Amino acid sequence: MLRGLRPDTFSVRRDEFRSLVRRSREVILIAAITGIVTGLFVRGFEYLVEVVFDALVEAPLWVGAVGPAVGFLLAAIILRFVGGGSSPATSDEYLRAFHDSQYRLRPRDLFARLSAAVVSLGSGGALGLEGPSLYGGSALGAEIQRRLPRPFRGSDHRTLLVAGAAAGVAAIFKAPATGAIFALEVPYRDDLARRMLLPALVASATGYFTFVSLSDTAPLLSATVIPIPQFEIRDLFGALAIGVACAVGARAFAKVIRVAKGLSLRAFPVRLVLASATMAGLFVLSRELTGQSLSLGAGYEVLRDWLFVEADIAVWLLVAVFAIRAVASAATVVGGGVGGVFIPLVVGGAIVGRGVGEVFHPERFTLYTLLGIAAFLGAGYRVPLAAVMFVAETTGRPNFIVPALFAAVAAELVMGEQSITAYQRRPGQL
Repeated sequence: MLRGLRPDTFSVRRDEFRSLVRRSREVILIAAITGIVTGLFVRGFEYLVEVVFDALVEAPLWVGAVGPAVGFLLAAIILRFVGGGSSPATSDEYLRAFHDSQYRLRPRDLFARLSAAVVSLGSGGALGLEGPSLYGGSALGAEIQRRLPRPFRGSDHRTLLVAGAAAGVAAIFKAPATGAIFALEVPYRDDLARRMLLPALVASATGYFTFVSLSDTAPLLSATVIPIPQFEIRDLFGALAIGVACAVGARAFAKVIRVAKGLSLRAFPVRLVLASATMAGLFVLSRELTGQSLSLGAGYEVLRDWLFVEADIAVWLLVAVFAIRAVASAATVVGGGVGGVFIPLVVGGAIVGRGVGEVFHPERFTLYTLLGIAAFLGAGYRVPLAAVMFVAETTGRPNFIVPALFAAVAAELVMGEQSITAYQRRPGQL
């Protein structure tokens, strides 16, 4: 009698479970493929930027003064005629697509933005390569998911969007954990997009592996960071001071970038003249103050050739270079340059951390510089976990993590509601 009354529910549920397992395996496999494609894409993009920028660095000094202007002009032409009027936005495009299921990242826009990024960053624009890398990976992931709908039936539309973004960041920084955490952490303030964790991790790993197979596995900042001293209890108080200072600096930097984005809506001839003159003036000022072209490029030179090389830097000079880099990034945005603000935040944090270190513990300036990176980046993008992980992975030395967490939390609290991007949302916000 019981056998006759027992429904076939168990068999139906079993078949549904098997189908779910099969689709999950397919999703993970496709996420891995997305990471490989993104890794190849990011390596090619980085190579092109490096070729153009190396030519700029080796050219006569006057070329460095006018290079950004040429890049702004070429980027505008590419966005207008190749992209059909595409905006220079990159990371914001990822956030917009994340929160709006109807918003599509078109292949035409991807090609135009990446081409514009090569000329604007290669010519000395003061933005980072991570913005186009994140955007490119997310656009590739979204396109793959759109063309392969069967494995994603009933799943979130953002699965491969996030996976591709994670792979892009993981590849350009050679930091797989940072890529996954950043892609999950940046869409929201004070929360994570947890449901896409596994595809993001898989894509980050394959994206990283593909990229380093074509370059090298050396951590991004390993050649620039001298031995980091073990932290002491007193460094925790220094970390809190760095957190407060970096939050104040990040708020100012975010304000400058927001003003620059507003100015970028003005007529292009006016923006081109303003941005070009500003970049030329900053180039001359940087050469006069430091003897180096620290106003050009993403800012790795500030770390590699200055902050981690000079044993004694006056605080007033650190303030001056911080202002130069902030204004250069803003001028690049005004001029229509295509790039990200992740690395400009890293550079700003390194300068602020070094300044606090020069005041409190000059002999431990390396540690304080890294704490500044974690605090400033975490506050600016509201991604404290990704910021701490970034410094750990790109230096290959984790002995600063405890004070870095103190600095990042202090910066997060002082930062308030401010953010470098207007496209972040709070959980549940529509």
